Amino acid sequence: MKLHGRAFVDGALRDDILVTIENQVIVDVAVSAHVPAHAERVSGFLVPGFVDLHVHGGDGADFMDAHEEATARILGFHASHGTTALAATTLSASRGDLHTAVETIARMPASDGAEIVGIHLEGPFINVSRAGAQDRASIRPADIHEVAALIAQAPRLRWIITVAPEIEGSRALIEHFRDRVLFSIGHTAADYGEAVAALEWGACHFTHLYNAMTPLHHRDPGVVGAALTSVDATVELIADGIHVHPAALRVAVNALPRRVALITDAMRACGLTDGSYKLYDYEVNVAEGAARIADGTLAGSVLTMDAAVRNMIELAGLPIETVIPLATEVPARIAGVADRKGKIERRYDADLVLMNERFEVERVWGRGRALGDV
Repeated sequence: MKLHGRAFVDGALRDDILVTIENQVIVDVAVSAHVPAHAERVSGFLVPGFVDLHVHGGDGADFMDAHEEATARILGFHASHGTTALAATTLSASRGDLHTAVETIARMPASDGAEIVGIHLEGPFINVSRAGAQDRASIRPADIHEVAALIAQAPRLRWIITVAPEIEGSRALIEHFRDRVLFSIGHTAADYGEAVAALEWGACHFTHLYNAMTPLHHRDPGVVGAALTSVDATVELIADGIHVHPAALRVAVNALPRRVALITDAMRACGLTDGSYKLYDYEVNVAEGAARIADGTLAGSVLTMDAAVRNMIELAGLPIETVIPLATEVPARIAGVADRKGKIERRYDADLVLMNERFEVERVWGRGRALGDV
């Protein structure tokens, strides 16, 4: 297959790019002023497939449902919005429910949707006071043996674990698995010093920056301050226009160049109409683009990756050359697949998204195959 047109290559949108795909891989990327024979001329522009590090569900399903049909629905739905790879994300739950969810994710066969490249445990090793919409009864001290048993079910996937550094057992957990797991600071009441200490122990990422953590104050910089002043840590951002103000989105991107990953934090209601939905044991009401539990606390989002890209351009006012890597190259690096995903480049997986001038998805390819029902 050959595709010819405008494409995001080497950090910029470039005209007259010919992308040649064979056996699921990009075998050549070249400039060609004329459309070669047997090549398809595409309108709009091609970008690498999006990589979502933090997604719970969509289209009525959640990874915690723990069955293949639900998982396939999530993968297919998000593929239709440009996500070609993701970290299946769980939340605070009983040991049995977490075990079953991870077991289902690990055995999921290749599908016509996004590829699962990682598992993100968002809890249960978090602070009850910053639990958000997570089940407080399931929150518990960090446990090396529990994590070891979970990893053993999916040893080939990238593991991301959100942890509050101030809770019991967090230091031992981070130091024990720091070479095997990407630890993310989040759902935490830690102060600046505690967050910096966690980075020294081996944490290197922050879960949905600004949300469910101590904020930045000029005399008390908090976890947000630790993230913004870190040397090499990466962060997640939910760019739905609800979780984070557009100005704060710009602050993070400007402070942490090439270290911000856009995420959806999408829950099962993503892609569906307003109404009432389940998030583990919580009832969540979705209205006007926001998902909230009864007390008004945000409960994930109904965001898709294409909308996140669009919002960073249109709401945050950032140039497309800055935004595209936040949905592709940066999260691919964090997910440990930067050698094959996140770029339109030779020897990379043929994960491509065709967008129009309104930054809407027109077509999606995952490893050279058409994906999703766009």
